[in-house]
Order: sequence, then C-alpha cells, then structure tokens
Amino acid sequence: MRILFWGTPDFAVPPLRALLGEGHDVVGVVTQPDKPRGRSRTQRDPSPVKVVALEESLPVLQPLKPRGEEFLQQLRDLAPDISVVVAYGHILPKAVIDLPPHGTLNIHASLLPTLRGAAPIQASILQGMAETGVTIMQMVPALDAGDMLHVLRIPIGAETTYGELHDQLAEMGALAIVQALTLIEAGVSRAVPQDDALSTYAPKIERSMARLDFSADATVVSRVVRAFDPRPGAFATLRGAEVKCFGARIHEDGTDASLDEPTRASPPGTVRSVDDGGLLVRCGRGAVRLMDVQPSGKPRMTAAAWARGRGVQVGDAFAMPSSDHARGSAS
Repeated sequence: MRILFWGTPDFAVPPLRALLGEGHDVVGVVTQPDKPRGRSRTQRDPSPVKVVALEESLPVLQPLKPRGEEFLQQLRDLAPDISVVVAYGHILPKAVIDLPPHGTLNIHASLLPTLRGAAPIQASILQGMAETGVTIMQMVPALDAGDMLHVLRIPIGAETTYGELHDQLAEMGALAIVQALTLIEAGVSRAVPQDDALSTYAPKIERSMARLDFSADATVVSRVVRAFDPRPGAFATLRGAEVKCFGARIHEDGTDASLDEPTRASPPGTVRSVDDGGLLVRCGRGAVRLMDVQPSGKPRMTAAAWARGRGVQVGDAFAMPSSDHARGSAS
C-alpha cells in the first residue's frame, strides 16, 4: 500500500523509520512548519520527522493547518492508499481522514479508551498505572475515539521516568504499526469499538501540573517528579530560588513508620539529610530522595553538588505552593 505519513516530534521518528525499513511505499510526509530559532527568528529548525524525510528523499508537506482545497489536492496528487498519523500536532478534518481508500490510522500512546488526549505518557505515570501501551486505531473526527485495530502492552516500573517511557513507547509504536499493516494487508485485521463509558482524558501539560507539593504523599510526589523527567522538570522553591527536581526515590516503604522521630516531626518540604545519596525531603506522608536538580539557568547536577554550592542544610524547607497551584497539581 501507498502510505502517507503524518508526524512531527521525536516520538514519530521510529515508526517512520520502521515503515521505510520494512519496505513500505511511503509516498510523502506531512509535518509541522519549521520552528523559528534565535532572537532574529530568521533561522528555522525542521522537525525531527522532516529531517528523516529529507534524508530519504521523500516529498514533504508543511501546511500551517491541514485543510483547504489546495492542500487536499496535494494529498490527492500523492494518491495514498492509507494515512498513518503519529503525534502530528493538529486535529485532522474529516475530509483529510477519509481521503485515502483505507482511511487513516493513528498510533496512540495509551491503552484506549483510557487516556485519550494530548499527554497520555505523563498521565500514566501521574496516575500510578501499572501498565500502559500503544493502540493502533482507525482515526475519526472525535478525539482518539476510533475503532482499535491492534494493541501492545508494557509495564511501568516503580522508578520509570517520562523520558524512558516515551522512548520505549516510540519503539513499540513502530512495531505495532508494522504489525497492524501486515494484518490489514492479509485481510485478517479486526476492528474493535471502544467503550466510551470507560474513556478517560489526558490533558495537555501545563506548568502548574509540574509544581511540587510536598504536603502530598511521598508516592504522589515521586510520580510528579518522574512524569516530568527530563522535561519540563518538576519544580519547587527553596530559599526563594526555583529549582527543578529529578530522580525521586521513595524512602523505604513510603510510610511515616519508616522515618526517624525528627523527620516525622518535621513539616512537609523540610530537608532531612543531604549527602551523596541525594536530598531527603519530608512529605505529607513518608519522604522522598531527590537525586538530581537543575537550578534556574544552570545545567542538571547531582543534588549533593547543588546542596554544597548553595549551602543547603538539614532544616531548610521547600516553599509550599499556593492553594491555586496545589489544585493545579492535583488536577
């Protein structure tokens, strides 16, 4: 089949390379316009998908929005049999979805119908899910609501970060789309409708979601840190300076019973130890160890190195977020 590929970020690169590597006829690529760079905004950076497309001498389309008669004619000229969409960045209109004879497939990084929406990878960690995966679905105008054609699953480890899970799911998406297309071409693919009653939503990431609230349970604090590692980075304020936090490890079993008496008596956010094993911080229940930090304007470093340079001591306390921020973090 002639495949039209839609995608923009790093997450879409493994599926595109897999389709090419398996010998599929990729007739073109649709990706977001190049991003302006620098103060002058005159230099522009191509998307990761465009870089691969140019390396492979594939036709590239970069509409501001994927609509309009002129754009539709460009798609017709490519004569795709099917479209494959991976993190393209725009909602496709029905005319675009239905243009190829075999419709449009989407690679979604969750076990649908759970976690429809923009940020399912981060949401799976924030919600403490034991597993996630990739769903290949038939795209429809409604958000991530089409029939499911193929599903692959993966466990989420207790210390798995967003960055690690992102890369694992990108590779899994590559495998899943190749398998799904094989089933379609063999005439044995079976579409399974989603149960809308079981659907949940993973909203776009906002800054408030990455603000740490140490009054929460240590398990929750750890999830927030891992969900935004390496980007955008969960953050908190100490001595009036904002710092991003990484590498959260729950202290022992995460309960107050595992803490010594001085730590149990400390308010949430209090630093209880500083050494090469990280920064131990009291939470609303239990405590977490922060292994790495990134002060504003500085590179990521070990928490121990930052503490030495900043003079962080036992008894120092991270500021608690305002009620508005706390509600944003919990949403």
